[in-house]
Amino acid sequence: MKDEAAPVPAPQPPPAMAAGYRLRLFVAGSSTRSLRTVQELHQLFHHALGEAVDLEVVDIYQQPELAERDGVVAAPTLVRLFPAPVRRLVGDLSDEQRVLRMITLGSGEDDDVG
Repeated sequence: MKDEAAPVPAPQPPPAMAAGYRLRLFVAGSSTRSLRTVQELHQLFHHALGEAVDLEVVDIYQQPELAERDGVVAAPTLVRLFPAPVRRLVGDLSDEQRVLRMITLGSGEDDDVG
């Protein structure tokens, strides 16, 4: 009798791909300012883009190798990983329109924003 291996399911796209945007936010530690930035971005993305955002938060003190790999030299830095092209926004992230413009620019949604 021959053992048959169970069929391997086809790989599923990462949740970010299905969701629309994959972002990585680099913060410096767990200061009040860093925590507030994370909270405000989560709220902004939820209200403006719904479930279309996968946000990964990286503490540059805990994962300096990831910051170095992504070329991050200052925090906060917001990186749009998907859809291509990769885009970065460094520094003050309190301007909601600027943040949304960076995320959607070049993705087919808001290409005319200057």
